[in-house]
Amino acid sequence: MRLLGLRYGLLGLPLAFAALPIYVHVPKLYADQAGLSLALVGAILLLTRVVDALSDPLIGWVSDRFSSRRRLIALALPLLAVGVGGLLAPPPGAGGLWLASLLVVVTFGYSVATINHGAWGAELGESSDMRTRLVATREGFGLLGVLLAAALPGVLAATMEAGLARTGGVFVAVLALVAMVSLPGMPAGRRPVARQENPWAALRGALADRPFAALLGVFALNGIAAAVPASTVLFFVADVVQREDLSGLFLAIYFLAGAAGLPVWVSLARRVGKARAWLAGMGLAVAVFAWAALIGPGDTLAFGAICVLSGLALGADLALPPALLADQLARRAEGRAGACFGWWAFVTKANLALAAGLALPLLGFLGYAPGARDAGATAALSAVYAVVPLVLKLMAAAALWRWRRIMEGETQ
Repeated sequence: MRLLGLRYGLLGLPLAFAALPIYVHVPKLYADQAGLSLALVGAILLLTRVVDALSDPLIGWVSDRFSSRRRLIALALPLLAVGVGGLLAPPPGAGGLWLASLLVVVTFGYSVATINHGAWGAELGESSDMRTRLVATREGFGLLGVLLAAALPGVLAATMEAGLARTGGVFVAVLALVAMVSLPGMPAGRRPVARQENPWAALRGALADRPFAALLGVFALNGIAAAVPASTVLFFVADVVQREDLSGLFLAIYFLAGAAGLPVWVSLARRVGKARAWLAGMGLAVAVFAWAALIGPGDTLAFGAICVLSGLALGADLALPPALLADQLARRAEGRAGACFGWWAFVTKANLALAAGLALPLLGFLGYAPGARDAGATAALSAVYAVVPLVLKLMAAAALWRWRRIMEGETQ
């Protein structure tokens, strides 16, 4: 059973590896190297992510009607390899059209792979605790993938542009190796037969389930709170902390802390329940964002500590919401796992689209531009990076407390 979990979870490594450069490095890469404005980069990210997000529920519905989730994942991985490699190594003269086109390729491949990987894990789990451990294993490998993606550009080359290009090549190799280990010979898991219904009925049926709708609402609020700092952290490190040379180290500390905290959240969930453990993680994140709003130039050690604490909070966000969803799916008789994970992916990407499409233009509106270090510009950056997520986290925590019993299958 442990080997099954390791082989299943290992695929989370390249999938997360692909996600970090797209959502963290690509905005800065195309603003700096291609000379695109932050407003244009934000608009492209918003448009492509909205289109991608809108397709996710339909991808989930279609996936429920295929006999093998492993086969769908295998078909999606080459698209992911081609798209990520091209995004991280743009040719001379690449502009907005190149960025938009490859984002479509990447996001489609990523959607098919992650929706089916998530649903597959829910179907493999035979008990609540096993489902939590499968999710935690997947997210632990995912954090390792993110850590590699964060560290490799600085390790592989002296400049971020060259490092990202080489990182794309490493990604393709890792993806191929992991696919050969993770996919062949794995069991399908408990797979309820999908209802014979049109996509709109299936997708409406998933949302009509009250526990799922409540969980999805909290997940959305909490996800936006996490996506805003993810879209602005490199600017914050460069112009508020003024230690751009330590960007890779800060990201590595953050994701290492997230991985180290996963067993803590799994243990806490076993003791107090998954919803209450998630609430504790939100409380920690609120305290960290409040501290981050006070950070100034040269506060290197303080920001390092913030990375540790926010990374610990990240572990709760990664492990507990999908585990709650897996438990909900286990209580259902109908085969709508793909549809539910399609909505899940939709919300995840809508959060990222809103964060990039609103936070980056908001920075420009408030007078911040990359490299600006006057008091007004850095105050605007600190407000967007820390204060906006703090407010959203408080809203998510209030909703979680209100709906916690519904999410866990209890009557209000």
